[in-house]
Amino acid sequence: MKKSTEIQTDNREFTEECHTILTAVSDALYVIGGKWKLMIIIAMARGNKRFTEIQRQVTGISARVLSSELKDLELNGFIVKKVENGYPVTIEYELLPYSQTLEELVGAMTRWGIQHREKVKAEMSK
Repeated sequence: MKKSTEIQTDNREFTEECHTILTAVSDALYVIGGKWKLMIIIAMARGNKRFTEIQRQVTGISARVLSSELKDLELNGFIVKKVENGYPVTIEYELLPYSQTLEELVGAMTRWGIQHREKVKAEMSK
């Protein structure tokens, strides 16, 4: 009987831990998930960018999607839209310090992506 209780306790702890992990990953994917958000942040890593500069660097993104993604990134505190009044009006997007919290994640994804691509190439050449 005691072993049954221990197993139930372990399962409950696992379930709670699993729930915590799934919730955290779900939250992260909600904010930075999708095809474009991380690519936009990476494209902006070397300094402020205008809309068209970002669009040129992030190959394949439409103006409509880029506009929507920039609004989401601004809403979540990763970037700020800077409007310079003058003629013509200049709009630039700047990464905020909060975007630096993604550096470790982007580094890990980069390493994994390189490793995975090499694995696939090796398997295809067999």
